[in-house]
Amino acid sequence: MTEIKSILKQIYGDENVDLLSAIDQLKHQYKTPRSVSALSERDVCLITYGNSIIDPEQRPLAVMQEFLSTTAQAFSTVHILPFYPYTSDDGFSVIDYKKVNPGLGDWADIEKIGENKNVMFDAVINHISASSAWVNGHLEDDPAYVGFVLAEDLKKDWSRVVRPRTSPLLHEFKKASGQQVALWTTFSSDQVDLNYRNPKLLIAILDVLCYYGSKGARLIRLDAIGFMWKEEGSSCIHLSKTHLLIQLMRRVLEGIFPEIKLVTETNVPHIENISYFGNGNNEAHMVYNFTLPPLMAFSLLTQDSSKFQKWAMSLELPSNQVCFFNFLASHDGVGLRPIQGILDTNEVLEVVDSAKANGGTISYKTDPDRTASPYEVNCNYFDLLKGKKRDQTLGVKKMLLAHAVLLSMPGLPAIYIHSLLGSVNDLEAVQNGAPNRSINREKIDFRTLKEELKDPNSIRSFIYKGICQMVEIRSAIGAFDPVSKFSIVETSKSLFHLKRFSSGEEVDCVFNFSESNHTYELTKDSMDLITGEKISKRFELKPFAYLWLKI
Repeated sequence: MTEIKSILKQIYGDENVDLLSAIDQLKHQYKTPRSVSALSERDVCLITYGNSIIDPEQRPLAVMQEFLSTTAQAFSTVHILPFYPYTSDDGFSVIDYKKVNPGLGDWADIEKIGENKNVMFDAVINHISASSAWVNGHLEDDPAYVGFVLAEDLKKDWSRVVRPRTSPLLHEFKKASGQQVALWTTFSSDQVDLNYRNPKLLIAILDVLCYYGSKGARLIRLDAIGFMWKEEGSSCIHLSKTHLLIQLMRRVLEGIFPEIKLVTETNVPHIENISYFGNGNNEAHMVYNFTLPPLMAFSLLTQDSSKFQKWAMSLELPSNQVCFFNFLASHDGVGLRPIQGILDTNEVLEVVDSAKANGGTISYKTDPDRTASPYEVNCNYFDLLKGKKRDQTLGVKKMLLAHAVLLSMPGLPAIYIHSLLGSVNDLEAVQNGAPNRSINREKIDFRTLKEELKDPNSIRSFIYKGICQMVEIRSAIGAFDPVSKFSIVETSKSLFHLKRFSSGEEVDCVFNFSESNHTYELTKDSMDLITGEKISKRFELKPFAYLWLKI
């Protein structure tokens, strides 16, 4: 407890006796022996909503369990996006952290999925629904909840606050007494920020995290975590006490559920993002690699890998105990902030214009000068890669190549369900008034899906089989261990050459980012681990081809 006591002192000062006692009580309440296993090349994560696959005759989580045990059996891990009761933002405005949305199923369904998969839970703990007991309790002056959410003075100086949205930073709410109070709302009027200055709130959140551990969470995604601590006159993002809070969460969980890995979600420029690794042993076990999706899209759209190569060469980790959580698409759009300083404005527009050409939309944020700028591209990744010419054939090739790179990169790869299934933009949802992000959140009928996947001529089937084949092959390649060493070989701007190493094994991953043939040469003849074909040391790469070569 010495380290926990030290962290508490840095956050709250010397008055932490009650906090230590409360944390000790959590240890006694939740302590359960669990097996601890390291990540390996066999681990690949599927990202999905609990109701991304539906069958009108079954609970969505029961359908998901069947889908995971059959169609997606190659995946060791599943990230089920927030499955709690909610009021908005497709689950990210949580009413009750400890309940399962009855429209999806119940805790038994989650635990059943966890019998065969490592399950990642969302901890949406920067904010909570305006309809939650925590917010209403604060407004009603209930002693159990007073100070659980962040009330602020409108007259204070918040001019430096980093804004991820164009909506107001503070919204006024009426208390039971009739008094108007301004509550902090980083993301929307329905998502009220929690007040970590209140130690009682911190204990309540630690209890939630431990509860998730008791329900089988093997990974916990800390959503929008960079905004947790606020101070007047500051940017209110990535503050030192935010990092201390994450350190505390890790230390508390390590003492109760050592098998749990914390994954931080901070959609910000790369240097800011990787700060959540801490010293490599005290903060996140994994950090979302937010630069990968937009930079990959730009490189394939322009057929120029030079900036991708340069960025990949810069990837460093503070220890072999941490790694990146690599992904290309998710329930959100493709964030543009992570490529600040890597791509210029005109280069960013290559991604923006491709999205627009394929029916995508753009979300905006408010800059310090109060102007709006593109924050996120809302577009299915397959559609995004089709480019301004909307070339479906090239889009399929780029989609498979992009996932070949994803599965090769150091870290844990995660594949969004609509990428796995070759989905396209759900234009109808957006046209009917759904939020921009709904364009990549289609709900697919399970029976129809099974028929489409059986059809060898369908694009859905072609992409699905191509990705699943790579996932299965990857599981037998020790060099793809998430923390194994890697290096980048400088090549022409049309190619990308990544080397992965493990004890006694070396794999050359070579990719053609262009629609032209390219000749390339290694030191010796090799075998392509994907196709099993023998490859001479001097070989030709076809347009958007990818090879995993073992000499």
